[in-house]
Amino acid sequence: MTVLITGVGKGIGRALCEKFLSGGHSVVGTYYSTPKPDYSSPQLTLVPLDLSNDQSVAEAAKEIEKLGMKFDILVNNAGALFDEEETRVVVDKLRKTLEVNLIGTINFTEQVLPLIKDGGHIVNISSSAGSLTNSMKGVSHFPDHYPAYKISKAGLNMYTVTLARALREQNVTVSSVHPGWVKTDMGGQEADITPEQAAEDIYKFALTRPESGRFWYKNEPMPW
Repeated sequence: MTVLITGVGKGIGRALCEKFLSGGHSVVGTYYSTPKPDYSSPQLTLVPLDLSNDQSVAEAAKEIEKLGMKFDILVNNAGALFDEEETRVVVDKLRKTLEVNLIGTINFTEQVLPLIKDGGHIVNISSSAGSLTNSMKGVSHFPDHYPAYKISKAGLNMYTVTLARALREQNVTVSSVHPGWVKTDMGGQEADITPEQAAEDIYKFALTRPESGRFWYKNEPMPW
């Protein structure tokens, strides 16, 4: 299979990229940080991408198109957390968060949609923090913190629903996935699981074709 993954420089994205490569798949991975991530696989092509920059998104999409590949799977993994310590919305941080986690992700996805095969699977890495049900119940590790991040993931979940409906004639599955609380720069070292453990679950899920337009965790439906 051919797979496109955003944000393979570190964390879940890197672990997921390595998992697909070890499974014999061809991967195109985007990265934000410099220098370029150190991979050695001939099955991997790396492309720079800054989701907050329209020009970078357009250039990345064009570079990927020039590869002449069609993708079985797109994993929108790249994301950012700018308001970890905030308990109220800070507009500047909200704007930065939405540019990466929502607007940039949507912009990139829409530009590479022609490269997704019929019968393909688009996986949006969301978060339980984006669940309105969980937020109303206060079900969260930090229920009052990072409101901008939560808003961005709730928006991403709605994009999953709307895109699933738009692509139903192409038989493309669109899913939101909660990866768990993961030991990354974003999740912190107090988190429950490693990036490799999260990647294992996402990898197995991405290879399936579940009901489109749903929110999942470990192959079980998550509440919206």
